[in-house]
Amino acid sequence: MIGRVLLGAAGASVAAYGGWLLLSRQEPDQLVGAGTWLVLGVLLHDLVLVPLTVLVAWLGTRLLPRGARGPAAVVLVVLGSMTLVAVPVLGRFGRRPDNPTLLDRDYTTGWLVTAGLVLGVAGAVGLLGRLRSRPADTPGDHHP
Repeated sequence: MIGRVLLGAAGASVAAYGGWLLLSRQEPDQLVGAGTWLVLGVLLHDLVLVPLTVLVAWLGTRLLPRGARGPAAVVLVVLGSMTLVAVPVLGRFGRRPDNPTLLDRDYTTGWLVTAGLVLGVAGAVGLLGRLRSRPADTPGDHHP
């Protein structure tokens, strides 16, 4: 109980410090921009991301075999989160011609390689699960 209270107090202190920094070091137009970003983030999450995730999960339970649902859920969570985090760099938002060191990599290829690795690992886990769930042949069984 005391640990939770201390953790909550630490979190509230960090949030209060962050709020103080935001209010004391930003111009009013920057505060409006931050507020707009926060509100739009919540709206996009609640009105677009959540319904889309529920729809994909519903389709997955209808279309995928039972053994593939777990790996597919992992792929959805990992690739979905990774893609949301990568949207700014994939879209090259913030790129400036006067600073060539910003966004100086091929982020699309990096995302594709990572997505391929996630899909490959999930596929291998699903395949191993299927192989393990098959009944083992008994020594006397001979199939033509």
